[in-house]
Amino acid sequence: MAPQPPLAVPPLALTMGEPAGIGGEIALKAWAAHEARTPPFFVIDDAARLAAIAERFKIACPVMSITRAGEAADVFARALPVLQPTYPLNMPVTLGTPAAGTAAAVIGAIDQAVALVKANLASGLVTNPIHKAGLTSAGFSYPGHTEYLGHLAGDVDTVMMLAVESLRVVPVTVHLALKDVAAQLTAQAIFRCGMITAMALRSDFGIAHPRLAVAALNPHAGEKGNMGDEEQRIIAPAIARLRAEGVTVTGPQPADTLFHAAARRHFDAAICMYHDQALIPLKTIDFAGGVNVTLGLPFVRTSPDHGTAFDIAARGIADPSSLMAALRMAGMLASKRAAA
Repeated sequence: MAPQPPLAVPPLALTMGEPAGIGGEIALKAWAAHEARTPPFFVIDDAARLAAIAERFKIACPVMSITRAGEAADVFARALPVLQPTYPLNMPVTLGTPAAGTAAAVIGAIDQAVALVKANLASGLVTNPIHKAGLTSAGFSYPGHTEYLGHLAGDVDTVMMLAVESLRVVPVTVHLALKDVAAQLTAQAIFRCGMITAMALRSDFGIAHPRLAVAALNPHAGEKGNMGDEEQRIIAPAIARLRAEGVTVTGPQPADTLFHAAARRHFDAAICMYHDQALIPLKTIDFAGGVNVTLGLPFVRTSPDHGTAFDIAARGIADPSSLMAALRMAGMLASKRAAA
């Protein structure tokens, strides 16, 4: 039998993110550098604003306004399709200088993208970075994208995965002061992260028998309680529960020996106890190409693994590599979900 052609899926929806940041610039640069591996996408943003950024920074990206998501597939080959936001900016934006008055448009673009994905008019959601402090000051009550998207999906349980080609990591605690990590760490939280990760590796990444490695919290995995007892008291019981559920898992493993090339061949994702334990090895391996993936959602969501970069937003030097990696990963995950 002849091989079947890949299933056609709608383009990806890319949100504007913080308009004073680098989101517009990297969206334009991602289209300008797109290739066969880049899935078609459209941006929910102001077309005139993006056209002005393209002209300012001499980015070879024509911009075309669309009125329906369904127009994006035909437009993408010749221009970046830009869908007008439901909640337009209605104010001038200065690159590098955030303004509280843009919060409604930023949040509205996320809401609009999720609605399009739910209606099967977009195959997945890619989010440009947001300025959390600015949104919080405008009444946004969620710590970030991950929690807000979980709410929009029906208050589902989600975890954050960061991924590059040779490493996937999931932090159990995220934006938390290091001094508070041990007190906040629980066996239930580790078990929850492990289960959601294992299920996502099977359903979204096509790994039939995923292997998890669980990092220790303390140096040398606590040395049998001599340098902390969290491994014995919290982490080991969580690992036992994961094994009882049929998950292939090792640990607690000392974090200083977990991430070198030979060790990474023995697991598909590492469950880490805190933010920097997960992100330092990942960003060391591929600083520009990291992708943030939200696991547990009923739809695909990825994001570049960097922030708004206000310090360079007015200079035209932003690197689109992480966004391009996020687009490629979202396209791959969307295709796998469609095939399933």
